[in-house]
Amino acid sequence: MTEQNTRFGIILMCCTTFVFAMQDGISRYLADEYNVFLVVMIRYWFFAAFVIALSARQTGGLRRVMRSQHTVLQCIRGALLALEIVVTVVAFTLLGLTETHAIFICYPLIIAALSGPILGEKVGWRRWAAIGVGMIGVLIILEPGHGVFSPAAIVPLVGALMFAVYGLLTRYVARADGSAVSFFYTGTVGMIVMTAIGVFYWEPIVGTDWLWMLTLCCTGILGHWLLIKTYDHAEASAVQPFAYLQLPFAATLGMLAFGETLRVNVAIGSAIVVGAGLFTLWRERTAR
Repeated sequence: MTEQNTRFGIILMCCTTFVFAMQDGISRYLADEYNVFLVVMIRYWFFAAFVIALSARQTGGLRRVMRSQHTVLQCIRGALLALEIVVTVVAFTLLGLTETHAIFICYPLIIAALSGPILGEKVGWRRWAAIGVGMIGVLIILEPGHGVFSPAAIVPLVGALMFAVYGLLTRYVARADGSAVSFFYTGTVGMIVMTAIGVFYWEPIVGTDWLWMLTLCCTGILGHWLLIKTYDHAEASAVQPFAYLQLPFAATLGMLAFGETLRVNVAIGSAIVVGAGLFTLWRERTAR
């Protein structure tokens, strides 16, 4: 059992969000050049190899991590995450990193809203109020009738909903399956699903872009490794608020590398959504 060290866990979570933001930037670049199914498929090949290698080192090996009490749900959540990544990367190409992340960060509020009917958890009026405030923040970002509000703006919202359902399914299967089991199905099922789709979109990749593809795969593996280490050293409730740092990291990358701009309404709306999300996390921790 790794000794708990919350301060080190927070540092690791900050590093994790930075790596994932860089991964998003590389994904956006490659998806601008190649079909998104191809990019995500290759990314999952490396991710699945990492998951299988890590699972094989667990006590009991692959046979133990393949044994699930919720095999069907594990397969559904693995496929859902892979498809959510596709949707989100498409959003990067349509709206950019900044506005996609600004909209996507509402997913914890969606989880809180759905945790009652799906998981049977009690959601008090304070958390419902925070959810309502967060949705106002999303509307400020979208500016109905102006700017970012367009059919393209629906894409990151769909991605956020998919990721929220994935998170709820993960919490549900965790009642019977360990994290190693869930991690195994996340990587392997996602790889199978993306390969079944991606092979039909294969296209030649320019030599220099293979370096970016390799970097994308390495950041994916590094990010998940850092996340595992984060939860080894600190409780999820203590480090989860720092996951919101992915938004400023991604926005900074978007502005520096892709010439994106941060509009005032996006900044204000994002601050409201993040504040509502942090309050929701605090209320959930207090309730527990």
